[in-house]
Amino acid sequence: MNLPNRLTLLRIVLVPLYMVLVCVEFPFHHTAALAVFVIASLTDLLDGKIARSRGLVTNLGKFLDPIADKLLTTASFLLFLVWDCIDVWAVMLILAREFMVTSVRLMAAGDGTVVAASFAGKLKTVMQYIAIIAMTLAMQWRELCVSFWAWMPAAAYDVPLVICRVLIWIAVVFTVWSGFQYFWQFRRYFSEDR
Repeated sequence: MNLPNRLTLLRIVLVPLYMVLVCVEFPFHHTAALAVFVIASLTDLLDGKIARSRGLVTNLGKFLDPIADKLLTTASFLLFLVWDCIDVWAVMLILAREFMVTSVRLMAAGDGTVVAASFAGKLKTVMQYIAIIAMTLAMQWRELCVSFWAWMPAAAYDVPLVICRVLIWIAVVFTVWSGFQYFWQFRRYFSEDR
């Protein structure tokens, strides 16, 4: 197995660790979770660059990379849902897009075609990463305010959370947009003749 694919597998392995760090409460657990998330995000950046620069692009990598991305971002969004930091409609739109694109990939695979991530798909992932990082920082800030600075007004930690919700909706817009692009590009797989 080549280095880019190992980095992709590392991202998959980091997902449960990230989830544990978000869920198990201890001082600065959000910060620890954020560190793991950032490391996982960096593997996403590195695996593609290394694969392209060294000629190590493989069908396995094209298959595993989007799965690793989806596991990491979906875990984050579901955890935010549990923590009531994201709207259920945002999660539903993101998951609907992911199911649709995965369906396209499966149908294309039936024809021997591997659907690699498009520019819009990569931009969607970056926007989701930004929103997740911002929300995790806002959650850590809220925890600090409640634990150590109880005298602060609630707006001191509510405003960053509201800003992060807006960032998540911006990521949702990019997510839906990239989903429509995949659908349009591979619309032949949705015809009644198939």
